[in-house]
Amino acid sequence: MAVEGGAKCVKYLLFFFNFIFWLCGLALIVVGVLAKVSINATAILKGYTGSPLVVIVVGVVIFFIAFFGCCGAWKENQCMVTMFAVLLSIIVVIEIGAAIAGYVLRGKLTDALNKGFDIMITGYNETDNREAIDSVQKQFKCCGGNSSEDWSKTKFLAANSVPDSCCKNITKDCGVGAIKDANKIYIDGCLPIVDKVIKENILWIAVAALVIAFVQITGIVLSCILMRAIRSGYEVM
Repeated sequence: MAVEGGAKCVKYLLFFFNFIFWLCGLALIVVGVLAKVSINATAILKGYTGSPLVVIVVGVVIFFIAFFGCCGAWKENQCMVTMFAVLLSIIVVIEIGAAIAGYVLRGKLTDALNKGFDIMITGYNETDNREAIDSVQKQFKCCGGNSSEDWSKTKFLAANSVPDSCCKNITKDCGVGAIKDANKIYIDGCLPIVDKVIKENILWIAVAALVIAFVQITGIVLSCILMRAIRSGYEVM
């Protein structure tokens, strides 16, 4: 028995909201990928990419959940609508958790970056470390963690020298003996710049997760209303 009256409006609203959920999933994937790429690009926060990864996974899962919502609403199938509501509720909880994790991570980020830069600088001779720190310094036009003088901690460069990636005009051995030469190298550290960029990305993750969770809660409410209407129709029959 097809639903009628207000329940029919709810049916079409729920179908429309599933399109919104699809867009929400796409938005979560995009925001999560951008944040993860931003963190991975530094290669300094290994082990701190959990929140973006969770958001990406949630975005992908939403595509599948939208299927239950669309089909359940269109066919007025109580089982599918119920499944949609349950799965969406789980996703909302995960998104709120990701938002909280992102907020907590922001508070620990500076310490993590400090440790990361120390490891990269003192272990500069290792290929992964060298490529990572060189990439950061070129990208953000900076040198060392807090300043170019951080490079005095490493034993893999000549005295008072910095990697060539610190140079304003990169040429072979341009960083030799130039640890304090502001005319040749960038003397400002990378840590404040990277810290700001990553915190902004994490904040976007938290905001996106909370906004989308609010939209999805509306979908859960509509699902419950439609389930009740479908059940009432069966009871009448």
